[in-house]
Amino acid sequence: MSNVECNLSPALKPRHVTMLSIAGVIGAGLFVGSGHAIAAAGPAVLLAYALAGTLVVLVMRMLGEMAVASPDTGSFSSYAQQGIGRWAGFTIGWLYWWFWVLVIPLEAVAAAAILNAWFPAIATWQFALIITGILTVTNLFSVAKYGEFEFWFALLKVIAIVAFIALGAAALVGALPGREVSGLSNLMAQTGFMPNGFGAVLGALLTTMFSFMGTEIVTIAAAESKDPSRQISKATNSVIWRIALFYLVSIFLVVSMVPWNDAQLPIVGSYQRALEVLSIPNAKLIVDCVVLVAVASCLNSALYTASRMLYSLARRGDAPAKMGRASSSGVPRAAVLASTAVGFLTTIANYTMPEAVFSFLLSTSGAVALLVYLVIAVTQLRLRRKLIARGETLEFRMWLFPWLTWAVIVFIVGALTVMLFSEAHRFEILATGLLALLVVAIGTWVGRRQPATPSLAAAAR
Repeated sequence: MSNVECNLSPALKPRHVTMLSIAGVIGAGLFVGSGHAIAAAGPAVLLAYALAGTLVVLVMRMLGEMAVASPDTGSFSSYAQQGIGRWAGFTIGWLYWWFWVLVIPLEAVAAAAILNAWFPAIATWQFALIITGILTVTNLFSVAKYGEFEFWFALLKVIAIVAFIALGAAALVGALPGREVSGLSNLMAQTGFMPNGFGAVLGALLTTMFSFMGTEIVTIAAAESKDPSRQISKATNSVIWRIALFYLVSIFLVVSMVPWNDAQLPIVGSYQRALEVLSIPNAKLIVDCVVLVAVASCLNSALYTASRMLYSLARRGDAPAKMGRASSSGVPRAAVLASTAVGFLTTIANYTMPEAVFSFLLSTSGAVALLVYLVIAVTQLRLRRKLIARGETLEFRMWLFPWLTWAVIVFIVGALTVMLFSEAHRFEILATGLLALLVVAIGTWVGRRQPATPSLAAAAR
């Protein structure tokens, strides 16, 4: 896997990439969405997060193996083209782009709702467009600007989580006067550790897996740093403690402080409810500020990630050639503007289209995370064998190859099958599957009409 130079600028600093790797697993789903998972599965939600976290660790290890060998802005899409075929790289690249384009309106609306509650004179849709516009401008100047914004967003999120963990731990050991909590007894109280059975844990697992989407962004961004292989290796090695600390420890503290069947838990979110139980003043305002930072960070990353994937597709001949050009400062502005334009349209659609239409659009990306993970596993399986056959040496390797790789493939196929037969997730699977088949057909047609660009790593540093 060769590294071919292109005209993106390696302007991301090590501290940018480090914080990007940390921020990738911290979204609004942790602060708010986890409340729904806890309410569904009870304390056994810890098993769901542990299993989902293990899957992400293994997938990141596989992706890290390929990314260290050949840092590429196209990441798994470029590797899929090498390992499986052009149609695979085309399909997963466009599906991933579509996923992040749809994240733009979701995060913009979430941020706008918080701001509208503070400043009701300004309409929610106006806030949504203003926020998207501001972050688009930051993405147009240089990748360093994106990295700087994301650095501070990530730092604020980390500070918030560490403060919450310290506060929760102090409450559990009785170090907060007048703020007694049930503690570890909550794990077995209220009808036991697994009150709704293993089926509820499996349902929570399917939900929590999507909370980790974004971890892989570091392999895309690191290609625009001065030492991508080293940065990717460091980020991949640290994914274990990041998931353990940010998710497992914080969720453990929540279920230790708040009864899983607390009626307010799925309504206000896990962090806010835990702070309310501890009688922390202005709990809602605190969590709203943290969530605002989290969704702004996710929106910023969505704009960046969508533009870089579109840029990579164009460099490989799978998107309009104009999208594969970069400015003198090393920014693919056409790709940024195109991705933002679609993001703006979907944001407007959220307010103008019937709810059923917009819900269908969202459903088409419902299983993209699992498809991305599946493609990464299959690609790593095939590329490793090709590298071994050529006698190449890998600096960074997947553990227990090929057994763990096959285990991940079987697990993901099983999860997709369960989702297909689950009433709650069936529509997502069918909608995503329909879109994927359409993109495969287009990719096959494109492949027959024109050859791929030879430089598979054309978006590398």
